Amino acid sequence: MAAFTYDGLNRQGQNVHGEVVADTSVQAINKLREAGIVVTEMTEKGTKARSSKGRGKKVNTTQVAVFCRQLSVMLSAGVPITRALNTMAKQTENPRFAEAIENIAKNVESGMPLSDAFREYPKIFSKLFISMIAAGETGGILEQSLASLADQLQKEKNLQKNIKSAYSYPRNVGFMALFILVMMLAFMVPTFKNMMPKDAELNSLSAAIFAISDSLRGKPLVWLGCAAAIVITIVLIVKSKPAHALWENTKLTMPIFGTFITKMVVARFCRTLATLLAGGVTAVDALKSAGPTSGSDKIAKAVEKAISDIEEGKGIAESLDKSGLFPAMLIGMVAIGEESGTLPEMLDKVAEFFEEDVDATSRNLRSMIEPIALVVVGVLVGGMLIALYVPMLSASVSMGAQ
Repeated sequence: MAAFTYDGLNRQGQNVHGEVVADTSVQAINKLREAGIVVTEMTEKGTKARSSKGRGKKVNTTQVAVFCRQLSVMLSAGVPITRALNTMAKQTENPRFAEAIENIAKNVESGMPLSDAFREYPKIFSKLFISMIAAGETGGILEQSLASLADQLQKEKNLQKNIKSAYSYPRNVGFMALFILVMMLAFMVPTFKNMMPKDAELNSLSAAIFAISDSLRGKPLVWLGCAAAIVITIVLIVKSKPAHALWENTKLTMPIFGTFITKMVVARFCRTLATLLAGGVTAVDALKSAGPTSGSDKIAKAVEKAISDIEEGKGIAESLDKSGLFPAMLIGMVAIGEESGTLPEMLDKVAEFFEEDVDATSRNLRSMIEPIALVVVGVLVGGMLIALYVPMLSASVSMGAQ
């Protein structure tokens, strides 16, 4: 439990000041609201002053989601937006995020619209975030928009977690295999070489392994430099426009992982579109934000073409279906949603279905990749051991024959 000092207004509209004990600032605000006090400012007692303003860690999705949830609660309690933002800035532990919130509060106080104030920090607040805030301002439903954003960001975090879990295992196994290979070349191979008779005949694989081991031990800095050069080259190639274009054109159709990536992209597209439509954003504006944030350039271009058709009067389902990129289930549910006027709810269900499918697929991929990775490591280690033992066995047979 923590102690918080607060300033607020009671039911009679009088200024009050006091102290309340709760687990979090949100719980403290709720406790005071039940007592008939609207909090205008709150500070945790004993909070250390932040240092190195603006130099904090990168603001992550979880921090933005918590910010949305707490700001929504404060606004629902009747706290003015600028006071709510200043209170959130004091409660935020990340100095970089806290400074951004403080500056946003100052800009709003000076007359800038809230959405424009958030737009000043594109590295923290996404296009989806800005669109939802703008819709909330226009429709007078800012509290609901912030609550929806918090839900969306949390679900996006869970989706990213599933994606990382699918790719982390083969990556970790690859690094482990490389580490084992280097350790064997540096320490085990020289031991075998010293045990081997000088006149032993070496096959080409054994000779290559001994040569690499000698070079690695004799010139480690050269090998480190080459490894660094290879890594930098790969990073530059991956970040280049031709490589990005190639990846975007093939990732949805590539073997094994293509289906997984498609489900992931569709889930993100549906969830974003559902959140925006539920927040009061028009269909065209919602699609303009949902397309680029889907994670696929091909989907974004398909949505762009669909928007042109929608502006000409065609239906959303019909316009999206033209690209052939979207699953039939999505198109069908969108059509039903358009007809019944429940498009956000239908998209939400589709997003939930594909998110669960991504979770199941990630588990299946791990179970499939696991034995393959173990076989690859076994072949590398076993192949090296065989290459080292064969010359020794040949030498032993030759000495026995003599």
